[in-house]
Amino acid sequence: QVQLVESGGGLVQAGGSLRLSCAASGSIFSINSMGWFRQAPGKQRELVATTTNGDRTVYADSVKGRFTISRDNAENTVYLQMNSLKPEDTAVYYCNAEISRGPFRNLDVYWGQGTQVTVSS
Repeated sequence: QVQLVESGGGLVQAGGSLRLSCAASGSIFSINSMGWFRQAPGKQRELVATTTNGDRTVYADSVKGRFTISRDNAENTVYLQMNSLKPEDTAVYYCNAEISRGPFRNLDVYWGQGTQVTVSS
């Protein structure tokens, strides 16, 4: 069994900052990519940022220059530092990871339970 547990969401004023954390635990052999998605009310879930095991990162255009994704491989944890937040960043943020549970096993995709980020104007 694998779990992703997120923390760090909350309410912040426009221009403020928040840092999200997501820790993976359980029967983990290796982790490929870890990242963050978000879903605003009435909208589809969208990629925010992702990082591979080789430290290649991808960001949505809407967050480039404001958000930074980082990863602690020893702790199986991924972070999202969010600066200069805007009301349009309001959404539920979900952690995502591609995890293998053993040698010669496929990568499976796991999701966290989501954490609410609300940015007031």
